[in-house]
This record gives sequence, C-alpha cells and structure tokens, in this order.
Amino acid sequence: MNDNSIEKSKDSQIPETSESTLDEALNEADIWEALKMVYDPEIPINIVDLGLVYDVRIEGKKVFVKMTLTMPGCMMGPSIAGDAQNRLLSLPNVEEASVEIVWDPPWHQSMITEEGRKRLGLE
Repeated sequence: MNDNSIEKSKDSQIPETSESTLDEALNEADIWEALKMVYDPEIPINIVDLGLVYDVRIEGKKVFVKMTLTMPGCMMGPSIAGDAQNRLLSLPNVEEASVEIVWDPPWHQSMITEEGRKRLGLE
C-alpha cells in the first residue's frame, strides 16, 4: 500500500447485526450514496458530484475506492479520504475499506456532474 492510501477495518466492538443483514451482499449504490455524504471543506459539493471518485470496487465485504483531489497540494486530502473511509465503514456489511488518492487522470472541471455544476452555478 502506498502513502496515499488509507486502510482500516471495523473494530470488534461494533454492535451485533442480524444474520440476514450479514448475509446480504454489498450494494454498490449504497457505497456511492455513502460517498455522497463526503464533502471537500472548501467546496460545498460532495466528492461524487465533484467527480473526484474514479473507481469503486467491492470484494466480498471489502470496499476499495480510488479518488483524486481538485489540486495535488490540497492539505485536506487525508481528511477527505479518512471521512470517505469512515462513511464506508459505517455501512452494515463493510468490514474493510481502503481509500486511495490517485493523480491519474488529473482532475478538471469537466468531471463535475450536472448536479454539481448546478450547485456551483456553472450552468
């Protein structure tokens, strides 16, 4: 794992869930909804609508996310990635979450979703 990755597992002190919940497969839509709760503190748009999330991969009860930042020198990167990871770990069937910050391809404004563009007044 490189220095731009954050990986964490759920603590053994999490509340117990029912057997049926544990047997359910992870839903990619739930992953994306959780990531929509993560905001860059300097921009009032979530990281999904900003176009910062490049890849979501699910393997069993593990989630792997590749995301970028609006600028390579962004000091909030570790905080944003940590928030994303914590949101993922809060989902019922996620046991591990890894959020990796990548720089390829470089982010640009055209990656912002239509919803994000509306919120920023770019349309």
